[in-house]
Amino acid sequence: MQKILVTGGLGYIGSHTVVELQAAGYDVVVVDNLNNSKEEVKTRIEEISGKSFELQLADVNDSVALESLFKKHTFDGVIHFAGLKSIGESVDKPIEYYDSNVGGSFILAGVMREFKCKTLIFSSSATVYDDTQKLPLTETSKIGNTKNPYGTSKYIIEKILMDLAKFDNRWSLRIARYFNPISNHSSGIIKENTKNIPNNLIPYILKVAQKKLKILKVFGGNYKTKDGTCIRDYIHVMDLAEGHVAMLKNNRLKKGLKVYNFGTGIGSSVLEVIKT
Repeated sequence: MQKILVTGGLGYIGSHTVVELQAAGYDVVVVDNLNNSKEEVKTRIEEISGKSFELQLADVNDSVALESLFKKHTFDGVIHFAGLKSIGESVDKPIEYYDSNVGGSFILAGVMREFKCKTLIFSSSATVYDDTQKLPLTETSKIGNTKNPYGTSKYIIEKILMDLAKFDNRWSLRIARYFNPISNHSSGIIKENTKNIPNNLIPYILKVAQKKLKILKVFGGNYKTKDGTCIRDYIHVMDLAEGHVAMLKNNRLKKGLKVYNFGTGIGSSVLEVIKT
């Protein structure tokens, strides 16, 4: 049985991926600092899967904690979700975003190298793409020209991993670029549950429907779209989770680096999502 370390494994995408990893027969260890998650998610995941897993409450920027974990376990690979993820917040707190996202990834890679674990799947974002290009975006589309510290932090990490693959052929590296993950596990036990006001459209709509927030503001009505509102590509989080398991199983994570887009290729406007 392969053992996989999942950083940020109690977060939105991480928790759903842990469920799928356990269902596929992987032994999972999670490290999470609870910055944007709750410890009770562990119990919920175990309720769904019927399997327990070890949780280490720590930050990936803490090299001592990571080293302790790698001394205790022999990992076959790491799926790296941990990091800050709000575009708006990153504009207000750029240093925190570079420290958490770039710094944490750098420290994690260093510890992995020290313990000869050289299989990594990195949770990236479609924000790394230059948005002046023709749609739809493919894995070979140009990256860079990012518009905010969040996107830039993901871009920097990707460039580090690309150099790592280029100059050290012992690594198996996969970059997963997400468009807009939505929804939750069919049980409803785990879901996107941000601690603060949601930054994403669908969680915000749900909180308005639940009367936890008063109104939904639609920003911009003059986009070059059929109804004037912004279009996004939404992908179900369980499809995303299954995609990570597929990368481990079907790819067998051969040496080198590969990039995968996770989306449907079909966009929905803000007004279409509200109507739905």
